[in-house]
Amino acid sequence: MAIVRKKYCIAGEWLESKTDTYMPVTDSSTGEVIAEVPRCTKAEVESAISAAQEAFPAWSRLSLSHRVQMMFKWRNVIMAHMDELTTLCAKELGKNMDEAKGDILKALEPTELACALPLAVQGAGALQVSTGFDCSTYRTPLGVVAGIVPFNFPAMIPWGWMVPLAIATGNTVVLKAASPTPLTSMRMLELFYTEAGFPKGIVNMVTCSHHEADILLTDPRVKAVTFVGTTAVGKHIYSVAAANGKRVQAQCEAKNHALLLEDADLESATNAIINSTFGCAGMRCMALPVVCVQESIADKFVALLKKKAQELVVGCAYDPKTQLGPVVSKAHKQKICDWIQKGVDEGAKLVLDGRDIVVPGFEKGFFVGPTILDHVKPGMTVGDSEIFGPVTAIKRVKDFDEGLAIMNANPFANGSCIFTQNGYYARQFEFLTDGGMVGINVGIPVPSAYFPFSGNKESFLGDQHVLGIDGYRFYTRAKTVTTHWYDEHSRKKVVDSWEGTVERI
Repeated sequence: MAIVRKKYCIAGEWLESKTDTYMPVTDSSTGEVIAEVPRCTKAEVESAISAAQEAFPAWSRLSLSHRVQMMFKWRNVIMAHMDELTTLCAKELGKNMDEAKGDILKALEPTELACALPLAVQGAGALQVSTGFDCSTYRTPLGVVAGIVPFNFPAMIPWGWMVPLAIATGNTVVLKAASPTPLTSMRMLELFYTEAGFPKGIVNMVTCSHHEADILLTDPRVKAVTFVGTTAVGKHIYSVAAANGKRVQAQCEAKNHALLLEDADLESATNAIINSTFGCAGMRCMALPVVCVQESIADKFVALLKKKAQELVVGCAYDPKTQLGPVVSKAHKQKICDWIQKGVDEGAKLVLDGRDIVVPGFEKGFFVGPTILDHVKPGMTVGDSEIFGPVTAIKRVKDFDEGLAIMNANPFANGSCIFTQNGYYARQFEFLTDGGMVGINVGIPVPSAYFPFSGNKESFLGDQHVLGIDGYRFYTRAKTVTTHWYDEHSRKKVVDSWEGTVERI
């Protein structure tokens, strides 16, 4: 198979990099290298910022109506290429076809949200706040914004969490695509210009290492940074970018927990847990890698979970029959396998081992089968740290209170969920859990794009989350205007230190 050498995109033009280093992109199901992307130079990253800066004035001054019409057009382009983008996502990442389609649909949803721009960015105003004075607040764009993208959602994160609200509100964008999985995002950028017809320079894209990407954190032309990835890198980005006067959204690691109580509908709950813990091969920050199960039903639940996990069809990502595809790379597979062994070494019971699975015809693919570790105790790192693979840790608890305490002791708080038919416990959980996104009999409580993706604790750094009203606010700043028109009376008055805006009776 021919290996395609990709370019980077500046002002709508795809350019050959001057780098001497290219990074491989693999078909996760076969292990074959299918493309190479450049480790762009610092000068090339700077040129992406320059292109975005040059495009900003004209784009930001377009009417809201014009920008919304462009977003409607872009939405229809994504729909028209749904099958192509789905297959490309499955191939480079390893998601099965249904999961890959969901990745594209989750890029479509915020694009539709961006079409609500004229309502969402309305400010506020009041006449006669003091005699003869009116005040109004408007939301205005920031300028150039940067998006630093992880490998696990090559459509949803750059083209859902980052681009739609940023450009709809009048900003221009520099994307650092994820070098292991850039192809879906690159294809979407091609369509953005060739079929949706956006002005050149509105979105620019580079692939590079963190050394070159650090320019995005320090260049004064970049006004905000959105990042998704590990907590260690998120803290670096937050501290450096904030010290340079930038806004930051840093969506970081997670170790989401479920609490399974004895009154739950066990069959339905187990089906939800199978999907949430093994879906996308566990490579998502809203996966469910830990289940705190009440001791009275723990043996029954673990047996049922193992039975259903063993029934999952593990196979090539773009085979429609596949339920669990490969992980993203050989290195990531080894990392997951090392975590499984660490769990055994720490004393967990290995109920189901997915390390040695082989898919006939795809022997070189990066497959890890569903894995279950039982009797995971407090202090075991396998139950507290993010593995990012199809591995479930079972923590046995006496009751609701112990389960909640164990969950809230974790440093991450992206999401949490409870499975119960008891309304009191459901409400208590909703009120007391640290999780920023909460599910009640929902294994993956990812909100629709109309609400913020609201992780807490070590799972998020920043003030405004992605999506929802938070997203609109992150990409805009407030401008408050105080207005006064002189009449015959006010023209003769002496102007005091507050110019008449302070009144007392």
